Order: sequence, then C-alpha cells, then structure tokens
Amino acid sequence: MRDNSQPFLTERATLIAQLAQPRQYDLAIIGGGATGLGVALDAALRGLSVVLIESHDFAKGTSSRSTKLVHGGVRYLAQGNISLVREALHERSSLLHNAPHLAQPLPFVMPAYRWWEAPFYGIGLKAYDVLAGKSGLGPTEFLGRAQTRTCLPSVSEKNLWGGVKYWDGQFDDARLALALARTAAAKGALLINYCEAVGLIHTDGKVAGLHCRDTETGQAIEIKAKCVVNATGVWVDALRALDGQAVGQVSAPMVAPSQGVHLVVDREFFPGDHALLVPKTADGRVLFAVPWLGKVILGTTDTPRNDLSREPDPFAQEVAFILGESARYLKRAPRREDVRSVWVGLRPLVKPPEEDGGNTKGISREHTVAVSQTGLVTVTGGKWTTYRAMAEDVLEKCQTSGLLPALPASTTSDCLLVGAPPKGSTTTRISEEPGAHLYGQEQDALSKLPGAEVMVAPNLSEAMVRFAARFEYARTVEDVLARRSRLLFLDARAAATAAPAVAAILADELGAPITTSEFLALTERYLSLP
Repeated sequence: MRDNSQPFLTERATLIAQLAQPRQYDLAIIGGGATGLGVALDAALRGLSVVLIESHDFAKGTSSRSTKLVHGGVRYLAQGNISLVREALHERSSLLHNAPHLAQPLPFVMPAYRWWEAPFYGIGLKAYDVLAGKSGLGPTEFLGRAQTRTCLPSVSEKNLWGGVKYWDGQFDDARLALALARTAAAKGALLINYCEAVGLIHTDGKVAGLHCRDTETGQAIEIKAKCVVNATGVWVDALRALDGQAVGQVSAPMVAPSQGVHLVVDREFFPGDHALLVPKTADGRVLFAVPWLGKVILGTTDTPRNDLSREPDPFAQEVAFILGESARYLKRAPRREDVRSVWVGLRPLVKPPEEDGGNTKGISREHTVAVSQTGLVTVTGGKWTTYRAMAEDVLEKCQTSGLLPALPASTTSDCLLVGAPPKGSTTTRISEEPGAHLYGQEQDALSKLPGAEVMVAPNLSEAMVRFAARFEYARTVEDVLARRSRLLFLDARAAATAAPAVAAILADELGAPITTSEFLALTERYLSLP
C-alpha cells in the first residue's frame, strides 16, 4: 500500500511499465467513470489486486456531464420508487461526508404559482425528510411569497403564491471522479487513462483477461485477471458483443441511452445561494437552475438518443425548451447569446428486454449487474449519487458468481477521499467560484509548485496545471480545462483563450509537444447552439 501522506505521482511511463509486467490481477476493470472508479476503490480497500483502464480520460463521458447534484431523487419519490430514493439518500450522506471539499449540501426552492402546489409538493418533500432520517441535511420548510423572493431573488413574481424549501447536495463531478481514482491508486490499485480495451482473453470459454492498447504510443499490452468488470456506461453493449462473439452468442442490448442538455449562464441571471427546481414544466419535465462554481446551470432534458457519440450535440428543441421554460420562471430570462457553454451528457438507462427504447420515462433509473456465460461482469445504469452502492453490488455479484473469493465487508462508506479536510473544517461553497479550496488538504502541496501566484485563466493558476500533470493523470489541454479545471463547462470562450498557455505548461511538465487544435475545435461545439 502506498504512502498517502503526499500526492501520488502519476508519471505515465512508470504506470505503463507497471501495466506491461506479466502478472495476474484479481480484478480488471474497463471504464474510468464513476462506477468503475468506485469498484476500483472498494476492491483495493478489501485487499484485491486491481487494474483499471480507461480508453479516454477519467470521467470523460457521462461522469463529467451530470447536473452536478448529489440527490435522493425527488421525482423518483413521485413515481413511488421508495427503495431507490431511500438508497440514494443514504448514499448522499456518505458522499458528502467522504469529500466535503467537493460535495456539499445545497438548499432548493420549488416556487408555487397555484394555491395547491406548495402543500402538494411540500407533503411529498416531508416524506423525503422521513426517508432520509438521520441522513437528512435540513428540514423541509413552507415559504410565503416574501420568503420565496428572498431565497430566489430573480424568480418571476407574477402569480407567485409562495414555495417549498428542501435540501439536497451538489458536487464537482469530474474532480470527485479524480479523487476516487487517486484514492484507489493510493490504496494500491493501478489506474491508467488513454488505454483502450481492444479485446477480451478467453480461456476454456471463460474470460481470463483482456487485450489493451496504449492510445498514445500504440503499445499492445495483455492483462490477465481472475475477474473482468465491464463498467463502460452507455458503451457496455459493445464490449458485451465482443464477449458474445467469442462463444457464438448474440447479446440483447442492455442500454437505451438518454441525453441531458445543460446551458451555463452568468450568476446575474440567478443570484443567491439557493437552487430552483420546477418539478413539472409545461411538458412534464423537470427544470433546474443550479448555482455552481460561480455560474448557473440551467437544465436538464431527457431525450432518447440512439447514437453513442463521445461529444453529443444538443437538439434544437432541447435548447428551446430550457430557454423557454427559464423565461417562464425568471424575471430576466437568458437569451441564446448569453449562454457561456452548452454541454450534453448521455445517461445509460437500463433497457428491459421488451422495451423498444422510444420512451425513457419507462426505462429503469436503477443500476443492474449481470454476469455473462463467460464470466464477464457488466454493470450499468444508476446515477452518480449511488456509485458507491453500485460498487458494493458489483463485488457481491463477483463473489456469488465464484469469480472472486469471499471478501471482507466494504469500508468505502467511511473512506475519506484524497484531499478531504478534517471533520468540522470550514469549506467554501461549491456554488462559489473555483479556486484552491477545491484541493482541500492538498492546498499546501499546490502552493509549493512553481507558478502558484501566476494565473493563466480565471481561477486557474500555473501551479494548478502542473499539479494536474504531476498528480492528476492529465495528458491533454482538454484534460486540464474540462475536468481538472472546469473552465470549458463554465465558459467555453475563456477556455479557448487559456488553451495556448495551458499547452505550454503541459509541454514543459510532460516533456512533449502539446497541441491545441482539437481542443479549440471542441470549444466551438460548446459555444454552438442549434
């Protein structure tokens, strides 16, 4: 087990050399999103030898494109899915405890524009409090008209009756994923991004490992493992198809992707420290306005999508929906030209065998763990808040399927992640502008790097770029500006401006030329509204 008192260097040549060493791991995980990283940490804490590979960057897909909420699922409560809500509320508490610098409570207000809305939704939210029990973050409160205006200074006052205030949580999803990766590495797991699984190894009809390729050098590497977990999110069916081909089987798709679109605008459109939730818009969808890292996230949509693009584009009707509904509830509605960034996340909704994928409302929001005839373990579905419980379920399935021996109980519910400050420490709100506070206990290590006082972009220092390269697996300008810093998600134009300076620092750190062309093209997509 590695020393966790200092940041663990993520020097790529060393990691690749370690991966190339012939050995058999207890567990090999394909996919470096929330689920795969959660499995890696849980398994490492239980004493297993663990390797995880990710074809792109950690949290590149769905896990960096959430609505940034750590929540029990108010709308699932309305659907009567009590077990899912209870589990999520418990997991919410664990997540906020284990990474208080990256995940914190956030008050929400549902404004009421008809006399019956406050009591109707308030009763449901009181039930939310009951389900949370000791894990509750604060009591639900009924608000009068004046109190609602105080909590939501920019809310439309026309026909406003009052509102209901309740509590959930918010977080920095990509940085939490990195904290999971780095904590797992500190506990002995080997994690490598930009390393693609290109095939599975089968011995006597059973999965015995995988073939992977370092996407930077093209080096082919063979990984042997007693158990292989497919945690590739919306892309799990591609790996399942490869597995099925090896034994002459055709696997029915497990995932029906749905996409959620988010628009980011300045705080002037939505000042204050409370989030807005409209539980039922004109077409029955949910609308959020969430203060996050100095900006405001407006969203989200829930639209079926058949393709699996790494960078999905929003549909025109989705953008129109968000802007149109925002205009109904905000005094000053943002216009298209006010959008600083638009980003889309694909959700891996679990598809029942009889489901045709045409209506995402009828598809399960819960996760599923399946073991194929060859022993390939696949996990998909679920949501960020329940990543830890999903990891427990994966390892339980591995044990009951005979792929792993009996293991000690999970300890992740009380495992502080890298950077977590001591209990009782003062933390800066996630809704405030980003800065060194997001590094938690590692702020001192950050301050000692060259360029700690030199800013290369809003709230991004030269030292932060160096920290990303040395300790956070960053390999590209996008890695830094999209996921170590969240500038691409907050202000795509500012991210484009910062790209050359970031590339120069990365080149100095990594000892190789770093290009900006692909990232600059990406910023244009984050600025483009259909």
